[in-house]
Amino acid sequence: MRTLLSFGAALAVIYFGSTGQEGGGVTNTVLLLAVAAGLTVWYLTRPTSGKPVS
Repeated sequence: MRTLLSFGAALAVIYFGSTGQEGGGVTNTVLLLAVAAGLTVWYLTRPTSGKPVS
């Protein structure tokens, strides 16, 4: 599930980054943002350690 969400976030960034008004394709900046979004989702959806919060 984590992997699917990470790929989904990256693909969403690529899609919205490539459909701009300028008519340009996917740039290196968009790819970098897509990787950052995927890694952020991967990190935020990691399983908890099971310890209670003290």
